[in-house]
Amino acid sequence: MTSSATRPSELSTFAWTALSAAAERAAESLVRSEHVAHDEIHRDLRHALSAVRRALVEGPAFTPALGAGVPRTHIDALRTEFLGELERPLDAGNGSAYGGRISTAELVEILLAMERVSGRFGFGRRSDFIERLASPRAVEAVIEVAHDMRSPLASILFLVEAIQRGQSGPVTAVQERQLGLIYGAALGLSTMAADVIDAVRGHRLVHGQPIPFSISEMIANVCAVVRPIGEEKGLPIYTTLPTIDSRLGYPAAVNRVLMNLTTNALRYTDAGSVSLGCTEHADDIVEFWVVDTGRGIPESVLGMLYDGFRPGSIGLRFSSAGLGLAICRSLLEAMGTGLKVETAMEKGTRFSFRVKLPVV
Repeated sequence: MTSSATRPSELSTFAWTALSAAAERAAESLVRSEHVAHDEIHRDLRHALSAVRRALVEGPAFTPALGAGVPRTHIDALRTEFLGELERPLDAGNGSAYGGRISTAELVEILLAMERVSGRFGFGRRSDFIERLASPRAVEAVIEVAHDMRSPLASILFLVEAIQRGQSGPVTAVQERQLGLIYGAALGLSTMAADVIDAVRGHRLVHGQPIPFSISEMIANVCAVVRPIGEEKGLPIYTTLPTIDSRLGYPAAVNRVLMNLTTNALRYTDAGSVSLGCTEHADDIVEFWVVDTGRGIPESVLGMLYDGFRPGSIGLRFSSAGLGLAICRSLLEAMGTGLKVETAMEKGTRFSFRVKLPVV
C-alpha cells in the first residue's frame, strides 16, 4: 500500500500545475522533433499524465498491459520538461519555481511513478527484447537500454543537486562529500549511456537547418552539469565568454562536444583547474577550447584517441571503450571542422576546435 502522500488528490496543487505545464512543453517539443501530428502527441501526453496518476496511487502494484500505451520517448520528454519546470522562474522577482512548493518526498514519488510508467509502456514482450539481443538488431536493442539508463540517471542528478542546495534541510560535510560521489558516478554513467547512443545516432545532432542560440548560455549549462565534479575534487572551473553571444549553428552538437571534453578534463585532473571558453576569429568563426592542468596524454596514446571502441584500454583518456573522443570527432566532422590536441606530460592538455557560427 502506498502512503497518502502518493495520492494525486493529496499532492500539492503546484505539483499538478507543473506536470500539466510540462506535458504541454513536452508535446510541443515532440511535435518539432518527431514530426507527428499535433493532436496525436497531445493525446499521448494526456494519456501519460493519466498513467502517472495511476502509478502514484497504485505504487509498485501499477502494472498496465505490456506493449500498450505511450512510447517511452514521450514519458522521457514529460520527465525532462517537468524537471525543467521546477527550475523555471515564476516571474521576475519570485525566484525559482521550485521554491519549496514541492517537497523532496513528493518529487521522488512523482519521478518514481514516471519510472514505473516508462519501464512498462512501449517495450513489448520481454522475450521479444531478449530475442533481439541475439539478432542483427542487437545494436538498436543496446541503444534502447542506454536510452532507458539516461532517464533515471537524470532524475538522480537533479535530486542530488536539490539536496546539495539544502532543499531537504542542512547538509553536513560528510553528506556533501557523499552526494558529490553519487553525482560523479551518476554523471559518469549518464555520459557513458549518451556515448553509446551518439556513437550510432549522433549525426542527428547536426541535421536540418542551423538555429540561433546563445554561446554564453550553452557554456553556463555545461558548467552547471559538471561543477559538482569540480567541487568534489577541489578544482575551479574558469570560463571565457564571447563578445558577440547570439550565433547560428547546431548547439546540441557543440554542447555535446564541450560536455565530453570538460567532463574528461575534470576526470583526469587532480590539481590545478579546468578552463572552458571560446575565442572569436573573424566575423563568423568561433574557437572553443577546454584546458586542464592534468597529467597529460602519453605520446603512445595520442595515435589511438580516435579509434572508437578500444577493448582493454582501461586507463586511457576518455571512456574505456574509447567512444568519447570518437564521438567528438564525428560531430565536428559533420560541422565541417576537426579537433586539435596540445598536451604535455604532467602539465596539462588543451583540446580546441573552430566552427563557423554566423552572427544572428
